[in-house]
Amino acid sequence: MKARIFASLLLGTAMSLSATCFANAQDKVVKIGALSDQSGLYSDLGGPGSTLAAQMAIEDSGLTAKGWKIDVISGDHQNKPDIGTAIARQWFDVEKVDIIVDVPNSGVALAVNNVVKEKNGVYINSGAATSDLTNAQCTPNTVHWTYDTYMLAHVTGQALVKAGGDTWFFLTADYAFGAALERDTTAVILANGGKVVGGVKHPLNTADFSSFLLQAQASKAKIVGLANAGGDTTNTIKQAAEFGIVSGGQKLAALLLFITDVKAIGLETAQGLNFSETFYWDLNDKTREFSKKFSARMKNGSPPTMVHAGVYAGLMHYFKALDALGGNPHDGAKIVDKMKSIPTDDPLFGKGEVQPNGRVIHSAYLFEVKKPSESKAPWDFYKLIGTVPGDQAFTPLAESKCALLKK
Repeated sequence: MKARIFASLLLGTAMSLSATCFANAQDKVVKIGALSDQSGLYSDLGGPGSTLAAQMAIEDSGLTAKGWKIDVISGDHQNKPDIGTAIARQWFDVEKVDIIVDVPNSGVALAVNNVVKEKNGVYINSGAATSDLTNAQCTPNTVHWTYDTYMLAHVTGQALVKAGGDTWFFLTADYAFGAALERDTTAVILANGGKVVGGVKHPLNTADFSSFLLQAQASKAKIVGLANAGGDTTNTIKQAAEFGIVSGGQKLAALLLFITDVKAIGLETAQGLNFSETFYWDLNDKTREFSKKFSARMKNGSPPTMVHAGVYAGLMHYFKALDALGGNPHDGAKIVDKMKSIPTDDPLFGKGEVQPNGRVIHSAYLFEVKKPSESKAPWDFYKLIGTVPGDQAFTPLAESKCALLKK
């Protein structure tokens, strides 16, 4: 009798495990949360465009034709970590979201990073820049696409120092992103024989930069490094022109610049700025094809930023992993692990890989803003100066402080 009961229990357990595996294999439901700044200073570079990019990825993945049900919802974190984490928890606990994408603002991104790990979801960051996401604060649930502060520092900062810009003054956004960008750029400056002669921090979403620019002007630094983004960058550059910073012999280093920023500034003021990005709509036939479709669906007709491109490419790779798994296991760490095992290859960033620390490796580009006379069409803003291979643009694994690499 005991033997029969034991055998029955074993059979029941085996059948239960089999049913669970079958259910997981057949579960083809996915819910995406596009968490962004929908109305503030980062809304143009992320915002509604990121939600559109997510929808386009769903359509282009081919999974719906295979019976998958995939939805996307959006949220506005308002550049506040507490709001961002509250939305993330609500999404995981109530809305049953599987994956969060975008999240511009490094302070919000780092906070959401912890929630995603706790809930064992997936987080594909495209909007936030801090390199800490794949270093000291890496998790098995996070993939960092598009760009980061290490890349920005090594592509833009290094090029300017080698071109003779060996003294710097930083004008830095006073939160996690600005601190990380100034830190990483300073390391590059010092490593290449330059020096930092001063700096000043400004609150996020500042309207008046006059006092900060006067300090930069008084420093006599050859390079005024702008460790800010979005509306803060455009306001800085516009007001720097009024103060005669560039005409006075100093050079502005826009360490993070988006095509929407150049549009807001205007070519007359932005011309000659050097900066780095990993995507440009007019880079090749494939980027132009995607951008044409994207622009046609944007209310203002703007092309995608590199953040939008990262949302699209990141989700396309995520969908490949789900397809390879045969279903959605609703196990974030397992899905990300699968993403790491598949080489990346998409029309917007080309071939690359997801490293063990979650950092996606792909090429980066050094651009210069065209003169008004060089621009031949709307949004024809960039001149390609150089290409940096992914293994040189991003943090080498040997230098990464990610604990996942020690296992």
